[in-house]
Amino acid sequence: MQTNKKKENFSKNKIIVPLVILCVIFVGIAFGVGYLKESLFTVMKVPDFELIDQNNKKITNKDMLGKVYLVEFFYSTCPTICPVMNANMKNINKEINHPDFGIISISIDPENDTPATLKQHAEQIGAVSPNWHFLTGNRHYIGKVADQFNIYVGDKEDEAENLNHSGMIALVDKEGHIRCRFNEKNMPKLYYSGLNYEDKEGKNTDLRGKYHPDVELLIEDIQKLLK
Repeated sequence: MQTNKKKENFSKNKIIVPLVILCVIFVGIAFGVGYLKESLFTVMKVPDFELIDQNNKKITNKDMLGKVYLVEFFYSTCPTICPVMNANMKNINKEINHPDFGIISISIDPENDTPATLKQHAEQIGAVSPNWHFLTGNRHYIGKVADQFNIYVGDKEDEAENLNHSGMIALVDKEGHIRCRFNEKNMPKLYYSGLNYEDKEGKNTDLRGKYHPDVELLIEDIQKLLK
């Protein structure tokens, strides 16, 4: 009888132990996926930059330490994506409404975007936050900064491309690191889109689109970094 009981117990253990292991694995996977969804990936240290803002004040990456901030490239006379990006930045700034949040908007047309022009532009779009800096400087230097950010800006020497630029936005934490969330495939997004879309999934851009999914993600992630 004892032998039979031992066999029964052994058989039960052979079933129970693997089930427990599988449960632990599934819990671990679920926890890992949950952690990725809540955590933010560190992309890299923010590149050094030193430019002049709309108030003729020198602004560097060191000046932004202690603040969570966004970085975009634009120019004030852009007729296409820049007004959309600026409007989305304004909405983000209004939603966050925090003294430790800032925005860096770097002009890729500094020959026309002087500090005075950028000050007028800031007033026109209602960018009243003291932490929203519209920056200008040497075009070749700005191109190098964009390259270091890994955000596309057209070559100054290419007449057809020199004012082309990406609609992507970098999110920077208080310690000066570019951060991002993980996408649905659990891969780092790296950057966020500042554009509008015709669909909720953010697949088809539309200047007049009513959807801007990455803007909503940015608001969530900025709030995480401000805590």
